[in-house]
Amino acid sequence: MLVRDAMSTVVLTIGPAHTLRQAAALMSARSVGAAIVHDPDAGGIGILTERDILNSVALGQDPDTERTHAHTTNDVVFAAPGWTLEEAARAMAHGGFRHLIVLDRDEPAGIVSVRDIIRCWAPARQQVPA
Repeated sequence: MLVRDAMSTVVLTIGPAHTLRQAAALMSARSVGAAIVHDPDAGGIGILTERDILNSVALGQDPDTERTHAHTTNDVVFAAPGWTLEEAARAMAHGGFRHLIVLDRDEPAGIVSVRDIIRCWAPARQQVPA
């Protein structure tokens, strides 16, 4: 199975000036665990995850004043739609993260998460006799 078969095409894109509370509200409304942060001034695409927001709050930072740019991961590992789920899982395990932005022709096409991969693998694994 390929990344294109598992990825979510519901992609939330936010800007670097959004507050963490705004980002959290948008992520919650869309039921997504990560948002693409597009910062034209920084020249690229980053990712903000629910864990980034959680870490900020745990440090006592104010989600109403903290901006996404301060919590965005900019050294992103990207997946291609044609990667196998094994390749995506290997990249996640190696990098220690749970989301990959999927690029198609240098444009965001979706996000694949550990949960997406498990959802695809679980039915096949359930059929294996114990």
